Amino acid sequence: MQRIGLFGGSFDPIHTGHLLLAQAAIEELDLTRLFFILAAQSPFKTDNQFAPAATRMQLLRLALAGKANCEVDDQEIQRGGVSFTIDTVRDYARRFRDAQLFYLIGADNVASLPKWREAGELAKLVGFAVIPRPGDELVPLPPPFRGQTLRGFPFGVSSSQIRARVQTGQAIDQLVPAAVAEALRNNRLYL
Repeated sequence: MQRIGLFGGSFDPIHTGHLLLAQAAIEELDLTRLFFILAAQSPFKTDNQFAPAATRMQLLRLALAGKANCEVDDQEIQRGGVSFTIDTVRDYARRFRDAQLFYLIGADNVASLPKWREAGELAKLVGFAVIPRPGDELVPLPPPFRGQTLRGFPFGVSSSQIRARVQTGQAIDQLVPAAVAEALRNNRLYL
């Protein structure tokens, strides 16, 4: 049976923390494949202005180059509008009928799971792999959600911190893959 991980997000930009989380998920969940799913618009971040989807997709592809069991999925971008996890999970459940699905979620989002669109069905279709942030308290998954917390490689960085560092001219070379840092510089993103 395939074990498939789904890692959704704005990835604006993708950073080393994302890649460390991906590696932890692959190892701890014994994943066959891990899909990075680029969100068009988060229902919880409607005020955020993201870099263009094509740019974020290019950065994802640069960061994942050569990672055999990681793939980029643009279905939420193709659908457009607000991205709802249930729509994407339904698609994976249909395409991979015999697979076990795991959805990676930041620990800061666990408490809001019951507010997600069609939460009951979502809880039936997918197990959750909770990603703690360094220093944060663990919040248990609310019923009926099931899953586990990843031990991972704690790395306290966020995409918003990286964007802020770029805007103020601070170095980001150790916080993002080299190809991503170069693309950000060359395209003058987040300035």
